[in-house]
Amino acid sequence: MIVKMKFINISGPRDDIDRVTDQYLSRYEIQLESALSELKSVQNLRPFVELNPYRDSLALANQFVSLLENADDVTPDASMGLDDMFELVRMTNDDYLEIQEKKEKLKRRIEENRGKQQIIAPFRPLDCNLQDVLDYKYINFRFGKIPIEYYHKMQKYLMDDLGAIFVEGERDESSVYGAYFVSPGESLKVDAVFRSLHFERVALQGGFDGTPTEAFMRLDREISKMEDQIRDLDKEAAEMLTERAPQLVAAQKRLEELTNNFDVRKLAARMQDNEEDFYILCGWMAEDDVAKFLDEIKNDEKVFVVVEDDRDSYFGEPPTKLKNPKLFKPFEMYVQMYGLPAHNEMDPTVFVGLTYSFIFGAMFGDVGQGLLLAIGGGLLYWLKKIPLAGIIGCAGVFSTFFGFMFGSIFGFEDIIEPMWLRPIDSMMTLPFIGKLNTVFIVAVAFGMGVIILAMILHIINAARSKDIEGTWFDVNGVAGLVFYASVVATVVLFMTGHKTPGAVVLAVMFGVPLLLILFKEPLTKKIQKRADKMEESKAMFLVQGFFELFETLLSYFSNTLSFVRIGAFAVSHAAMMEVVLMLAGAEEGNPNWIIIILGNLFVCGMEGLIVGIQVLRLEYYEMFSRFYRGSGREFHPYTKTAPKKKKKGAAR
Repeated sequence: MIVKMKFINISGPRDDIDRVTDQYLSRYEIQLESALSELKSVQNLRPFVELNPYRDSLALANQFVSLLENADDVTPDASMGLDDMFELVRMTNDDYLEIQEKKEKLKRRIEENRGKQQIIAPFRPLDCNLQDVLDYKYINFRFGKIPIEYYHKMQKYLMDDLGAIFVEGERDESSVYGAYFVSPGESLKVDAVFRSLHFERVALQGGFDGTPTEAFMRLDREISKMEDQIRDLDKEAAEMLTERAPQLVAAQKRLEELTNNFDVRKLAARMQDNEEDFYILCGWMAEDDVAKFLDEIKNDEKVFVVVEDDRDSYFGEPPTKLKNPKLFKPFEMYVQMYGLPAHNEMDPTVFVGLTYSFIFGAMFGDVGQGLLLAIGGGLLYWLKKIPLAGIIGCAGVFSTFFGFMFGSIFGFEDIIEPMWLRPIDSMMTLPFIGKLNTVFIVAVAFGMGVIILAMILHIINAARSKDIEGTWFDVNGVAGLVFYASVVATVVLFMTGHKTPGAVVLAVMFGVPLLLILFKEPLTKKIQKRADKMEESKAMFLVQGFFELFETLLSYFSNTLSFVRIGAFAVSHAAMMEVVLMLAGAEEGNPNWIIIILGNLFVCGMEGLIVGIQVLRLEYYEMFSRFYRGSGREFHPYTKTAPKKKKKGAAR
């Protein structure tokens, strides 16, 4: 059902807006509208221009709470005041930043050491003290790498006459690392030769002690030590946050409330008159909540509330808030996917819940698989509150019911007797048609009934909207209902062997509604006493009306036959399970239970998905399109907090 909404105006002294939002409005669901936009006729309105003083502290509190491992299990400390919360957040931020600064320094030192490791790693095979080499005065040295092909050329052609010593380090795919040593007098010539060999120097800075291997290992130990220090700092930060967790969680929740309450100013307006400064808030609230709110503030002299009784005439459409029994709550998802009902439409949630579950069960009738869907979907909805899981659970209950009706349990049809029929075997003889599967006939008859019900719902919705054309002359209105119901009655009488009405009666039953549908526009204008002329000529109007009427007749026929899919899927489900049992060798009396289990899971998953989609198609195209517009807008309260219950004996 749709909750009836009321539009209210709330006003009071400007400096009292925080108290009102915190003490009253935060405990109710109210969709606030922009007061500047809604109250255009009120003079001297101005916006609030104030920065939210709680937002920065809330951002920090959110950050710290997100770092807690089990924040949801923490019991908030309710003894803290607002000043204590600000101080807690500030102090925690200072301590946390100090720890982070220490970590950043260690990380920079680690990167420096890793950079040094990368420099000396290729020279680890060199057995020399790096610091001694770096202090050489009478021998020049160069560390670097040379391409492998030039290294081979150097060894073969130049090394004997070069006057230098090359000590090889590590190799990679393309280069040889090492160092050459040369006397200062030969340095220029040797350097020139090595440059011609594409020797790339690697600069070694001071600070290396021992051999390259010893220096590398010492750097590795320093890195490991600093990583341990970082882990200790992380542990220190975690212990600090854990110790303050109850206070931080309490601060986060309270600051979030205050932030949301302060942001109410974005939708409020100020009105200053004769040195008095007032705020004005306006928005939508459920009728029951309005009554509670008015009763709560009746003795508060600083709060003034006006309930608009004629909102529709001056302010437009109210938002839609749905309230349905828990059993049908999951099906609100399908309604929202199509579009929420407007305030003067009926809520189709219960209709969807009943028809969807019933049709799904008829198309997927199996006791065992239905129980799997019911139990699995029910548990998932109970634990996770996933709407689709709740829908699957309800559909599974009806699948179980039709499983008993069809006598099928996990595909076996020889365990229980059907309470009604077996879809794949039951046949019926009809005039001019011959033998036809019974479930096909029942599915079409069911579809006829659903279409008639959808037409009745359309008439109710159109009457609520005071839509004369939609109520009386539409293809789904009274004229369409009379025509379609007459066709259905005639077909049923003929198929069951009863006498049909005479030709004159049939002409009236079929002809008059079609004429009303054809001339719906001029008839509506006549009733509404409108004098506007037709845009096209009379001949064009009749031609266009004829083709539209022909299309309407085709749609009646195709929409009715569309329900054959209910019987088709009921038969196909039984046929698919027969294939599974055949593959498992069940006919021979010694079935392969692994194949039976896997086959049932496959059919349950694949066919369940297909059937779910097909039923949703029937809902949207064969039912919703006849009576439902879905033009409503969703109710968005500025806070999702439900009204808090007062303790007994508490003062108002």
